[in-house]
Amino acid sequence: MASLKDVKMKISGVAKTRQITKAMYMVSSAKLRGAQARIERFRPYAQTFQDILGDLSGGSGGGGNPLLTPREEVKTSGIVLITSDRGLCGSYNIGLIAAALRLAQDKRSQGRGIAFYCLGRKGRDAVRKSGCSPVLEVSGQRSSLDFPLASQVGSRLLDDYLQGALDEVFLVYGAFISMARQTPATLPLLPVAPVAEAGGREYAHEPHEAALLAELLPRFVKAQIYRGILDTAAGEHAARMTAMDNATRNCDEMVADLTLLYNKTRQAAITTELIDIVGGVEALKG
Repeated sequence: MASLKDVKMKISGVAKTRQITKAMYMVSSAKLRGAQARIERFRPYAQTFQDILGDLSGGSGGGGNPLLTPREEVKTSGIVLITSDRGLCGSYNIGLIAAALRLAQDKRSQGRGIAFYCLGRKGRDAVRKSGCSPVLEVSGQRSSLDFPLASQVGSRLLDDYLQGALDEVFLVYGAFISMARQTPATLPLLPVAPVAEAGGREYAHEPHEAALLAELLPRFVKAQIYRGILDTAAGEHAARMTAMDNATRNCDEMVADLTLLYNKTRQAAITTELIDIVGGVEALKG
């Protein structure tokens, strides 16, 4: 049986761990509220953007825009993988990485090359371990959740796509559905999928639809990347909250079990001492 000192040290260690997990839960809760607020502000913009794009592309038929036209032969597929920089959020990053690697394997089976663009340290490390060298690595820059990051990545993707280095691009991110549900999502990014017409509204605009599409389509791609960054960040904080809450509960149970063990050990020690005393008294009488 463990000594009283050992059990007491274990109780103290678990209690300190509980303080850390509880603090991390509270920090993630505060960050999640901020991420949710950003998503709620961005979604109306994204929906309106998509509606206008649908009306314009429907009116012009695409106008031969290279961002709307699928390649006749697809040689290289680009995969934009968005994960977190830090762990301690359960299986959240594992699910995202698994979805990206499955997609890569599927494209390789079709004889296509793979180019990874990694946003987040966890995804970057996993891609490296799989034997690939990411074309673009971004880590430590997602804490601000600003649009310039999405614009930077989007510009690189658009350049590579228009120059022929990529023939199609997919976005793998964590879709934030609710506090209890965050699922990996795969979104075709390039070529831009035809957007369903949003009701056939007519706009008075200048210049022609084709010129407007040339301006709006790159922004739409960057907006999609920004959406993925926001959703993934919110999902990360929600997953970390759940993981830290479970860890705190486990610490509570461990402290209770160790306290019971401490009391049993202490009682056993007292009983042993009493037996020794009684035995000594009996020996003196004898």
